[in-house]
Amino acid sequence: MTEGFRSGYVAILGAPNVGKSTLLNQILKEKISITCPKPQTTRNRIAGIYNTDACQIVFVDTPGIHQARDMFNKILVDTAISTLQDVDAVCFMIEATEEPKEIDLFVLDQIASVSTPMFLVINKIDLMKNKALLLPLMDYYSRKHTFEAIVPVSALLGDGVQDLLDEIKRVLPEGPKFFPEDYITDLPERFIVAEFIREKVFHLTREEVPYSVAVTVESFREDPDRKRIDIEATIHVERESQKGIIIGKGGRMLKEIGRLAREDIERFLGCHVYLSLFVRVQEKWRRDIRVLSEFGFRPPRKKKR
Repeated sequence: MTEGFRSGYVAILGAPNVGKSTLLNQILKEKISITCPKPQTTRNRIAGIYNTDACQIVFVDTPGIHQARDMFNKILVDTAISTLQDVDAVCFMIEATEEPKEIDLFVLDQIASVSTPMFLVINKIDLMKNKALLLPLMDYYSRKHTFEAIVPVSALLGDGVQDLLDEIKRVLPEGPKFFPEDYITDLPERFIVAEFIREKVFHLTREEVPYSVAVTVESFREDPDRKRIDIEATIHVERESQKGIIIGKGGRMLKEIGRLAREDIERFLGCHVYLSLFVRVQEKWRRDIRVLSEFGFRPPRKKKR
């Protein structure tokens, strides 16, 4: 290990749709976490690994914290908050607004007891015409909690992101790399593939449909003769009517989901991909703990004290 090398885990926490996944992708200069203007797009803990000659930072993107009422959403919120047990620093992310938002204050209340260094990341400053309005917002939050630093950023454009990285490096402990330097995530390729497919459903469908969808990858086979990867995946929905929407007239919607997802998958895997999509009705899967577990949504284990 190089003398003075720093490493650590950093959680990115905040309300739904504040730009956590966009920030992670911007830091990595690689898309591993799906994004969408619709809230609650991220459902799992997603780790992205940032490497330099002087440090390795494992950023953990999390589902948006909100007042969950059903089993599925409670699992998402528990997944987000549970990351606080294992990190060296926390990025609490809010939007740049003229007045503090109630949901952001709710999130801060859920995580305020954390003893690890916390940074306030004010995102979407590119949308704020009068930047002077940031000052009262920064002052308000500085009186609500003791932050290591308050950093305004535009996760979309990259403004302020290097400043945030510099601040985070300052508080990380000295230590070795957790992963080889060519790793950008600890997630399996199957997971990323399923997420890319689900993202296209979020972008192309409306109302309750995207929230009723889960995606599983049934097979992932390399075909060396054709120099491609053959992937079969299932899009699970809760009702027959939703299945009809996903397939679309003459199968057009499903074809478009597959076309757009394949472009991202090929970019990520760096090779040609043959993608086959199927749609299956799994009634009330968001309320069935057995099915939730099969789809990878399990309540996080609480550490023994």
